[in-house]
Parts: sequence; C-alpha cells; structure tokens
Amino acid sequence: MGYALARAARARGWDVQLVSGPVTLAPPEGVTVTKVVSAEEMLKACESRFQDCDVFIAVAAVSDYRPMAREVEKGAKRVERVTLELESTEDILRTMGERRRHNQVLIGFAAETSDIERKAPEKLVRKHCDWIVANDVSRKEIGMESDLNAVSLWNAQGKVGEAGPADKAKIADWLLEQIFD
Repeated sequence: MGYALARAARARGWDVQLVSGPVTLAPPEGVTVTKVVSAEEMLKACESRFQDCDVFIAVAAVSDYRPMAREVEKGAKRVERVTLELESTEDILRTMGERRRHNQVLIGFAAETSDIERKAPEKLVRKHCDWIVANDVSRKEIGMESDLNAVSLWNAQGKVGEAGPADKAKIADWLLEQIFD
C-alpha cells in the first residue's frame, strides 16, 4: 500500500520520500527510496526527514517487538527449547505524532484483525493523527500479501468512508482524493 501511495502522491506532483522495509516491489519512478531492515532503522530514517515534510503517511506494519539479545554468529543447536526475550520497539507513528508541527498532516494505518470500528478511532487519538486508514488484515484475499485492499478512512469526526476491495492503486487514489481534494 505504501508503494501505491507513493506512486499516487508522485503523480500529483509531490516530492515523495519513501522509507521502505524489505520488499520485492520495484521502486516508484521519481520517488526517493531509503531501504531499511529494522524498526530502529525505520525510525531513524523517518526522524531525519520528518521536520521537512508536509504530509507524513505511516503505512508500514512495523514489528512491535525485537529480540533483546542478538547473536553475531550462528550457534549450534544446544537444547530442544529456547526462550526468546523480547523488548518493545519505539512506536514510529506515535513518536512522529508527538513531534509534529501544527501544519503537518499525519496519516496512519491500522492493520487490524477485529473490532475496527472501535480500534481505528482510538488509534487516531492515541497516535495524534489527523487521519487513520483501517484495514482488516484477517481477510487473506486483501491486504499485505495481495494487490487488492479494502479500507475505511477515519478522522476526528468519525468514519469518512470505505473503499474496496479494489486494486491498491485505486485505493491510494481514493485516499488522497478524500483527504486532500
């Protein structure tokens, strides 16, 4: 969805900076792409660009946790059961929401598996967003592993509308029209 939004924003003549995790998608033409692997790298890349942007769209489903300890070398299997300790990653969308200037537009995505009607408006407030785009990622035919998506769009007044299932490019165009036209 992030790549579709980057293409749609570029088609509107916007200067687009795309911070991307590992994907097999071709970079959108005319868009500056910064590749990252970890949540920490994504946060740093977003922080370095945030103050100069007018619109910040947080689409990535960034991991909420990371391993507390990392091995530098592959170890031999020693035991049958291993306990993995995790620590929270910093919430990129909330961090940007807390740092934003009054004239910046902040758009977040809420990838949910249930209770979207309650969770989307709560996330809008909790993350200090102007807009939340919610989608049901429990539906396998749409979303992250598909060229299709279905979304609902929310602002402080409530649900603005719904789009899809449709091609992600159409969803991206619809979102930008709803928010900026």
